[in-house]
Amino acid sequence: FMSVWNVVEIHLRRLRHNRVELALTFVVPVAFFSIFAMIFGGGLGGGTPRVKTVVVDEVGDERSTAVAEAIRGDASLRIMRAEDRRTITREQARRWVRGGSVAAAVVLFEETGGETRPNNLRCDLLTDASDQVAGALVGAVASRAILSSRAVPRQVAGSVPSGPPPGDASGPPPGDVSGSPVQIVDVIGDGKSNPVVSMYAAGIAVMFLLFGATGGGGVLLEERENQTLDRLLSTRLSMDQLLVGKWLYITALGIVQVAVMFAWAQLLFGVDVIGRIDGLLLMTVVTSGAAASLGLFLATLCRTRGQLNGLSVILVLTMSALGGSMVPRYLMSDELRRAGLWTFNAWALDGYDKLFWRDLPAATLGPQLAVLMVSGLGLMTAARVLAVRWERD
Repeated sequence: FMSVWNVVEIHLRRLRHNRVELALTFVVPVAFFSIFAMIFGGGLGGGTPRVKTVVVDEVGDERSTAVAEAIRGDASLRIMRAEDRRTITREQARRWVRGGSVAAAVVLFEETGGETRPNNLRCDLLTDASDQVAGALVGAVASRAILSSRAVPRQVAGSVPSGPPPGDASGPPPGDVSGSPVQIVDVIGDGKSNPVVSMYAAGIAVMFLLFGATGGGGVLLEERENQTLDRLLSTRLSMDQLLVGKWLYITALGIVQVAVMFAWAQLLFGVDVIGRIDGLLLMTVVTSGAAASLGLFLATLCRTRGQLNGLSVILVLTMSALGGSMVPRYLMSDELRRAGLWTFNAWALDGYDKLFWRDLPAATLGPQLAVLMVSGLGLMTAARVLAVRWERD
């Protein structure tokens, strides 16, 4: 029995003195539980995120104005500023939805043909099919406001109730409603085959790109442990040349890794990769370079391969959870979305989303490319500074 206890005691002491293992055992599960609780459970993340919406009133009479104000006053929506919405047209709203400026657009119009009736007011809901929550939520708000206006034919603008009049459990009068007043118009997904596959491909590709880069950076620590690094630096090879060479290799490997993922997406799922090859190359080269810089930075920051393995798992999984590789960012609160902007994943996925989902040209990738390039340069500089200790040794 004492021999068995000695084995257990040895492992307990090892766990107590290994901070990375302690973190992986106790801190990481709690951290991930907290992140997903904030996303799905309302927790510290502020509950269900408010959906950014724009309302276009093409009718302009008393009834449509009241309905528009009722929609704008819903607490679950975040409406464009008052000074902006005065000049908004249907086409402008469509462009905003396609570009991602708003999640949905409510366009109120009057159905033509036949005699004028209270139920002529209709709504086209312009949506982005990748955000299923926004379409369902805004559609319910718009439908409720329109049906309420039909139940009470004359209302003062802005006073549309949120439901049928008190005591009237049947809703609008019989014969006054012919189907749903809201028509869903998918301004992006129509005509695409498997439209969200490209988003999944990008999310998975970026996450495993980060894992691959940190694994490639770990070769430095292996070379340090088996004294290969000392022999390399004793030749004419400088530390600058060594780091640049490893950065080029990890970057090239990452480019091939992402290319294989998207080639498979095109062959099997019909994603239009060839039509977006220019933007794909730009995003993939810059993202792979930034990931390679992160891998080398973590390798120079750690002292053993074990430390690097533990730290990289914690960091990559956290960035993937906050950045959108695991959970779509539209499900997150505004606070979590802002936190996600500190990750590679969020900027990389925004770039791939512009190309393959929103069909935007490569010229629109400027913000994403700039952030990734600056991050990569900063991390590479930090890696070079930390590598000085190996030169001194």
